[in-house]
Amino acid sequence: MTHADVTSAGRSGTASFLAEGRAHLGLELGSTRIKAALVDDRGTVLGTGSHAWENQLVEDSWTYSLEGVRAGVQDCYAALVRDVQARHGVELTQLASLGISAMMHGYLPFAADGTQLAPFRTWRNTYTTDAAGELSEALGLNIPLRWSIAHLLHAIRGGEEHVRELGQLTTLAGYVHRELTGRSVLGVGDASGMFPISAAGDGYDHELLERFAALDGVAAMPWSLRDVLPEVLVAGQDAGTLTADGAALLDPSGTLRPGAIAAPPEGDAGTGMVATHAIAPRTGNVSAGTSAFAMVVLEAPLSGPREEIDMVTTPAGDPVAMIHTNNCAGELDAWLGLFGRFADLLGRPLDSEELYGLLFGAGAEGDADAGGVLSFNYLSGEHQTAVPSGRPLLVREQEARFTLENFMRSQLYGAFGALAVGMEALLKDEGVQLDVMYAHGGIFRTAGVAQQVLADALATPVAVGEGAGEGGAWGMALLAAFTAQAHRGADGSDSTLRGFLAEQVFASQQLTTLDPDEAGMAGHAQWLTGYRAALPVERLAGELLD
Repeated sequence: MTHADVTSAGRSGTASFLAEGRAHLGLELGSTRIKAALVDDRGTVLGTGSHAWENQLVEDSWTYSLEGVRAGVQDCYAALVRDVQARHGVELTQLASLGISAMMHGYLPFAADGTQLAPFRTWRNTYTTDAAGELSEALGLNIPLRWSIAHLLHAIRGGEEHVRELGQLTTLAGYVHRELTGRSVLGVGDASGMFPISAAGDGYDHELLERFAALDGVAAMPWSLRDVLPEVLVAGQDAGTLTADGAALLDPSGTLRPGAIAAPPEGDAGTGMVATHAIAPRTGNVSAGTSAFAMVVLEAPLSGPREEIDMVTTPAGDPVAMIHTNNCAGELDAWLGLFGRFADLLGRPLDSEELYGLLFGAGAEGDADAGGVLSFNYLSGEHQTAVPSGRPLLVREQEARFTLENFMRSQLYGAFGALAVGMEALLKDEGVQLDVMYAHGGIFRTAGVAQQVLADALATPVAVGEGAGEGGAWGMALLAAFTAQAHRGADGSDSTLRGFLAEQVFASQQLTTLDPDEAGMAGHAQWLTGYRAALPVERLAGELLD
């Protein structure tokens, strides 16, 4: 058989696989982009789609309209259908399984009849300080500002009229899943950002639900929190099927048929862990985009609650320490957009891959301490560094070595600056052991640069896989494939999520691992000392310019 025959046979096999409705769809609603990935049983990407969107600041709250959610999901799916047609010559009419993931946390309240009671309040809103503090004290756990329960108590304490009508409270992923399947459920990872999960890892903590119910003002409500929260499911459990109405929502053309098995909807943190194979103890992952978070699977409990550390779970329910930052690559992207415009004016336009490659490469050549140039990427407030209102800042002393190379290295350091501060609490103060940190997100598409920066910042080996730029949509597609396999029953392979990923997805995937560099670690430590020292300047900028 010739090479052409083999290639043709491979394409024919994929076309048949798609035509028979055996593919698995993952769709993730991120902060700036909705992405879709279609995969086969082993996670090979068969098609992708995307839709760009942005949040809006409405009456002092960051939000997305539900009309925008539906339109964005439809446009993203339509882009995927076109990509599959272009790649394989197949019209997508049936799916074996699908799963929805989205930005975690926030506040999305509905009445019992499904009427939306208040605009979606995203994770970016940080006005829940008092409520989160009260909950942390009452529950004996760190409750972050962005968690759904903090937003709910904030609304109660603020006397917002809609809270008495509350019938359902969910996340963005939970909302889209409900629209597609009619089921009000959440994967345990996403649910762990709404309310604390029990030690068993399979549901909400009943004792803490009782403590919440006993709080002043809560007991007078005509509802019980346990009744309005979504049902919790772990990876592989039955989360319903795509209904006729759901298929029409996803594909208004009417081409897509209902019936696909649905995976439990998850948060972007959980899908990032799956996409990087970071679900075993002593492993972790960093997901980098508009925000960033590091997830570390724990071997043992921490010493106690810490404000810097959120306790969540993997999609399988195992305990995870999470370091979340509100800011990551947004300011870096803005600067690269400026340099791209400069290239346009020079008559030498650059596509994004070339632009990022050139400038990231320049950053790799900068001094290890970035020459004394400091970058604060705070497009919004940053709880890890106690900055209530952020302003992007570039700070340097007069004698700083202000070169393009040092500027870019400082921007790369700044993208992970707040994350490095938070990780010190976990790795140094708590003594958590970490063998490898897997990384994914667009910032890692330029080979080796951001990866080495992160390894030096965390003093930990960092591995990047082939799908590093695909992100959570691919991770959600893998969870959908795992759910379909669980429904088919045992086939002799490991029936756990960990076994599925190890045996069927990552066994043959190529990983590139970079160890921390001694000079890089020393330079970053020096840079971080200056970063910490200049934080009062960042706080003052927010205070004066608010």
